[in-house]
Amino acid sequence: MLSNAEIYQAIQVMRREYPDAGTTLTADTHFHFLLAVILSAQSTDQSVNQLTPALFERFPLPKDLAAAEPEDVEPYIKRLGLYHNKAKYLVNCARKLVTDFNGGVPQTLKELTSLPGVGRKVADVVLAECFTIPAFPVDTHVSRVARRLAMVPPKASLLAIEKKLMEAVPEDKWLDAHHSMIFWGRYRCMARNPRCSDCPLLPMCITGQQNVL
Repeated sequence: MLSNAEIYQAIQVMRREYPDAGTTLTADTHFHFLLAVILSAQSTDQSVNQLTPALFERFPLPKDLAAAEPEDVEPYIKRLGLYHNKAKYLVNCARKLVTDFNGGVPQTLKELTSLPGVGRKVADVVLAECFTIPAFPVDTHVSRVARRLAMVPPKASLLAIEKKLMEAVPEDKWLDAHHSMIFWGRYRCMARNPRCSDCPLLPMCITGQQNVL
């Protein structure tokens, strides 16, 4: 297992390789960003960005989406996986925003996770990106990279990974570290065929060392 100092050192290497790593979802309002993050579950940011302009134009405000039915939303997102469920989440989320939050996007983890379709990861992303509230979202890339590098045990839960990374990385670097690990997972430490042989972290990565044997 890597020490906290080694974890932060590894993430600094990732940041140097991807200095411009940041969110790749595009949205014009906090409400639309929330919708985009919900849609990004098990879908790429690129695929979400391709269809959200039309969705956002049709439903500019929470009240507009709240007045719709899931069947009205499905044509806009049917190219995404799980679009039936996601359409329900979007409509029900908008309805709760209208009824419980006066049409605004809440700014606490508890309130955000009360919204349909919003789990801890989605809430953390919204808090960090929209409101600059310190959070360390853990998605599939972050969890894979953390486990492979032995930052955490192989079967560590997402919450355990989040707590460990928050402990190892200075709070003002959480969001940068999150993005750096995502880019590392997308372009270096992919789920299939990771690029281990020339990886700058190979000396500290047991998984990578086993892969190149």
